[in-house]
Amino acid sequence: MTLVELFIPLEISRDTIYTLGQEGNVQFRDKNSKVNTFQRSFVKEIRRLDNVQRQFRYFRDEIESREIELFEDPFPQEGTPKPSDIDDLVLNAQLLEDRLKQLLDSSEGLEIRKKDLLQLRYVLSESNTIFQKRGPESITGIDYDGRDDFAENNSFVSGVIPRSKSIILEKILWRVLRGNLLFERKEIDEPIYDSRTKKAIQKDVFIVFSHGSIILERIRKIAESLDADLYNISSNNEERSRDLTETNRNLEDLYTVLSTTSKTLESELKAISKALLNWYGIIQKEKSVYEILNYFDFDNNRKILVGEGWIPTTEIKKTTQVLIKNSNGVEPLLNVLSTTKTPPTYHRTNKFTSAFQNICDAYGIAEYKEVNPGLPTIVTFPFMFAIMFGDLGHGFILALAALMLVIHESKISKLKRDEIFDMAFSGRYILLLMGIFSMITGLFYNDLFSKSMTLFESGWEWPEHAAGETVFAKKVGVYPFGLDPAWHGTENALLFTNSYKMKLSILMGFIHMSYSYVFSLVNYRHFKSWIDIAGNFIPGLLFMQSIFGYLSVCIVYKWSINWAEAGKPAPGLLNMLISMFLSPGVVEEPLFPHQAKLQVILLLIALVCVPWLLLLKPLYFKRKLDKEAALKQNPRDIEQPLIENQDHHNDDDDDEEEGHGEEFGDIMIHQVIHTIEFCLNTVSHTASYLRLWALSLAHAQLSTVLWSMTIQGAFGSTGLVGVISSVLLFGMWFVLTVIILVVMEGTSAMLHSLRLHWVESMSKFFVGGGKLYEPFNFDNLLTEFES
Repeated sequence: MTLVELFIPLEISRDTIYTLGQEGNVQFRDKNSKVNTFQRSFVKEIRRLDNVQRQFRYFRDEIESREIELFEDPFPQEGTPKPSDIDDLVLNAQLLEDRLKQLLDSSEGLEIRKKDLLQLRYVLSESNTIFQKRGPESITGIDYDGRDDFAENNSFVSGVIPRSKSIILEKILWRVLRGNLLFERKEIDEPIYDSRTKKAIQKDVFIVFSHGSIILERIRKIAESLDADLYNISSNNEERSRDLTETNRNLEDLYTVLSTTSKTLESELKAISKALLNWYGIIQKEKSVYEILNYFDFDNNRKILVGEGWIPTTEIKKTTQVLIKNSNGVEPLLNVLSTTKTPPTYHRTNKFTSAFQNICDAYGIAEYKEVNPGLPTIVTFPFMFAIMFGDLGHGFILALAALMLVIHESKISKLKRDEIFDMAFSGRYILLLMGIFSMITGLFYNDLFSKSMTLFESGWEWPEHAAGETVFAKKVGVYPFGLDPAWHGTENALLFTNSYKMKLSILMGFIHMSYSYVFSLVNYRHFKSWIDIAGNFIPGLLFMQSIFGYLSVCIVYKWSINWAEAGKPAPGLLNMLISMFLSPGVVEEPLFPHQAKLQVILLLIALVCVPWLLLLKPLYFKRKLDKEAALKQNPRDIEQPLIENQDHHNDDDDDEEEGHGEEFGDIMIHQVIHTIEFCLNTVSHTASYLRLWALSLAHAQLSTVLWSMTIQGAFGSTGLVGVISSVLLFGMWFVLTVIILVVMEGTSAMLHSLRLHWVESMSKFFVGGGKLYEPFNFDNLLTEFES
């Protein structure tokens, strides 16, 4: 990475940033980080574009509320849009917003008017039944001073109230009026739009009979406090009939106007939906350009903008040529700077390697030029998964599903995906390799949906006439590839595969950790930290190899010996490793000659490495600090270094220097922690790889149980029953295989493989603390609206 300085004339600044955004190679640095946001040069332009984006989001909300489809056509325009095009978009957005608000306000007013007319119609129609039921002669129990004109004098309150509050109103009125009322209500069948809640809710018509203007006014206030809509109707049947006829006629006219308004509004929104994403993309580009221009210093005298940015060294020439080509005679100047600032970390990826790189970046961003484990992860991650998931059939299902995502990736990438499916699609190449590697390890394990395959002639021969409960097979050869199918179904098959996979997991762990530990040597050499090579890498390597490297060699050596021909039982390696520490120099069951002496030497090497790890690096820094303290006592000796340091002075507050002010006590404590952690992790991390063995056995046994409990039961039936049972049990077996063994078990194995890379592997060498290279690129802009 190289830090470059850009001098851009003001008249071509916008076009230049557009060009750089299309190339996507420069990560700009904010030279105005200490300047208030509202005091920057292009705040006015950004505010104007922010308002346009607000208007577009308003259009989007209205379109989605009416379930109108948005046309997926972001960023179709090539090249730099003219300023006049942007001005037209800003003007059109304002005109469209005013037009939509006018239509929506009109539609909202019509909806409210429709609601009032509907409720009035229900009150008028339902009141006929209530007045027939509650005539003056039937209203008893109310002290109305002996008058017979209770209803005729409109001594009642009528209206519509939400059904959830209808009972509440009746109870409140009963208590307030001490029962001196009659309350009648009728349910409205269809829900009615409510302007308060903006939803259609169930409502009831109610009429409250009482007397006295004061009491009636109190009833009205209580009803209105419960969101009731009150309507004055006549107690005369003929007048109510005329009012009902007039209301129905008004409703018909209103429906006509409302339909016309709704169609006009919908046609406007449909027209907007065809270009909205395109408009939003153009404005998003324009806004991002001005945000980048705000990173530049403005030289008012020369009318130029001065900015800085990081760019890959290999892209400098190409970027310079592109700037000259698009400058229209006014050339911007690109100047390479010499700096002590730490560049951002950049790993060049493609659609295949990006998912694997994301696995590494999720652990932490590597320091600039630190060794990148992304490339070996392409092999080790699916391989560790496949060791735990080894089955030819299950691997084929997984690979087939991933292959469909890969083949149709161009179509799927344009679809809207939920979070889970998007994760699977983003990691489609990881899933594909996981499936392929699982098929390969399935061949090694000789597992196909828990059944073995006889691809070659078995190396074991069963006797024709066997007597007794225990039958021993005769060794007649060596199976050419993978596990011999003769082991399948035998009583000691689990014992054999248990020992085989456990030792295999130790070997895989040793190899994985060893090559990961070598990466730390690459980092030390690059950063020229020779003390870390001598004080950390070499003793750590000797400690690891003298214990677990020795164990791995013993495992391979034990496999290479035919113990039946040797005439003695194979020694136990676990007891051997334990006695190596508890009883040095004593080997009860020797694996090879002079084993006891070798173990003593390896044990001494491991013991010497502990104080080596603990003391060498702190003592080195103590000696260095003592020399610096001695030099400080003579200012003349340090005058020249101070002058040299001034030449490399960095006044940028964003970049912090590390390593200053560290005392010997801090270094010693850090090294003690590192030594203890390394020694303990060497043991615990090696044991952690036993998960390869455990999950592999669990997967194989679960597959066997699922087969025996489902489809195997259909093989004994014949005829129609056999056909039906075979179809049903096969369907059950296949669905459970996909759900449990492929999806659930696959997810578990993937997470365990992820842990082995993050904890057991990357902790051996990872430095971290870097900043990700994020260039200004139009392709990285969000094409969807902000939430």
